[in-house]
Amino acid sequence: MNSIFLVSLVFIGISMLVSGILRSRFAAFSKIPLQSRLNGKEVAEKMLRENGIYDVKVVSVDGFLSDHYNPQSKTVNLSPDVYSGYSVAAAAVAAHECGHAIQHATAYAWLNLRSKLVPAVQFSSNIVNWVLLAGVFMAASGNSTLLLVGIALFALTVVFSVVTLPVEFDASRRALAWLQNTNVTNREEYPKAKNALNWAAMTYVVAALASVVTLLQYVMLFLGARDRE
Repeated sequence: MNSIFLVSLVFIGISMLVSGILRSRFAAFSKIPLQSRLNGKEVAEKMLRENGIYDVKVVSVDGFLSDHYNPQSKTVNLSPDVYSGYSVAAAAVAAHECGHAIQHATAYAWLNLRSKLVPAVQFSSNIVNWVLLAGVFMAASGNSTLLLVGIALFALTVVFSVVTLPVEFDASRRALAWLQNTNVTNREEYPKAKNALNWAAMTYVVAALASVVTLLQYVMLFLGARDRE
């Protein structure tokens, strides 16, 4: 149990570091105005139109870096700094979220798989920590069955984290290709947009690695408990 706690602390530290770098890059690139003079809303609408998507709305939502695409409501939701921003950072984030809209419109397989996993992951996330905690204590008493149930529930979140990686990387790939090909960003601006999206992707990589390593720790704990039964 101590090793699981230690691993969690290590990845929490890494996650905080990556998030800190992402925030600093976003803040820096938010101060660099686009020469194309488009704000995030206009970038998003332009990218959607040029990809033949006319049934998706671009709206503003509260929060910092709260940007996301909602496939149920078909909305590209942009935080205020992105929605109204005329910066490199705003263009990069807006284009990335439109990348998800394009995935949805083209039935991108990894996005479809992630969407199908959402109900199960929502259920699992509500109870998995309690089941694992109770399972660890019961395993120490000679019964590892509940721990195995907790591992199965946690495995759902691990699969979701791993499936999220190709979805996020592909959305950034689509965004960067469009930003470059349409000259929304120039030669000086494009590398900065790419850097911002790369650091955003790193947050998902760290989360996926953390979940995989934690799952392996619980599996090892279960195997050890079963050997003692």
